[in-house]
Amino acid sequence: MNILVSGSTGLVGSELVPFLATKGHKVTRLKRSKPGSESKIREAEAYWNPDSNKVDISSLEGHEAVVHLAGENIGGIWTDEKKNKIRKSRVNGTRLLSKSLSGLVKPPKVLVCASAIGYYGDRGDEVLTEESKSGEGFLAEVSREWEAAAEPAVQKGIRVVHLRFGLVLSPKGGALKTMLFPFRMGVGGTIGSGKQYLSWVAIDDVVGAVYHAITNESLKGPVSVVAPNPVTNREFTKTLGRVLGRPTLLPVPAFALRLIAREMADEMLLASTRVQPRALLSTGYQFRYPELEGALRHLLGK
Repeated sequence: MNILVSGSTGLVGSELVPFLATKGHKVTRLKRSKPGSESKIREAEAYWNPDSNKVDISSLEGHEAVVHLAGENIGGIWTDEKKNKIRKSRVNGTRLLSKSLSGLVKPPKVLVCASAIGYYGDRGDEVLTEESKSGEGFLAEVSREWEAAAEPAVQKGIRVVHLRFGLVLSPKGGALKTMLFPFRMGVGGTIGSGKQYLSWVAIDDVVGAVYHAITNESLKGPVSVVAPNPVTNREFTKTLGRVLGRPTLLPVPAFALRLIAREMADEMLLASTRVQPRALLSTGYQFRYPELEGALRHLLGK
């Protein structure tokens, strides 16, 4: 297939693009800027600028599938400016892309859009599936708007899949990379009460789930991309310490996190989201790393 990918240099995109290439697919990267005249393009590229609401429509033609991963990094302190960037990059970008695709002479058969389990909000130990209602908070609100922004593509008859990513584990970036230094130094520990659930997924299964969404025509709508065995923060901490062979004796109190990270601490570090990947399992997806310890040992070469 000819597959268009936005966010191709991000944590997921940088793993997905070479994977698709090894499967024999032609990948076009959707980028914000055209290269200078001295550049020698070796890959197919399409161009857009969601900030100025512009798309090179002609470069979008001819793709059977589109994977939309672009969006502002949600890490860091959530100032009003940061929150606005997070919202606009996801909602406006998705709306622009879906409208553009729906206006093509030959639209793609499938649009796979990134979303997040932040959709569910802080839900304690409640078991959540794709059929669960949305929760409260900034991330839940953004996720609802994010998914709704693809409606023009749905109305056009494009099969739209919203991949609600959990905590993506990769030593190359994201939360795991941030954790590695303190844990290796022996100063890692539980966060807050440690009772909050983490719905995690290995980067290998993220790529696998994206490909499954592209190729499995029965998948549409929300799909939770998480391993089938979520763990509490305390379990996660003990398992990572065991894999690294380091003690995990220094807890991080909730009040300290709130002082440092404010709203982001409550919604990302202290929130509990216990999600099951019902849609993936019911359509035959087989997880490469369903258990946390096996995933961490693979990812960290242990």
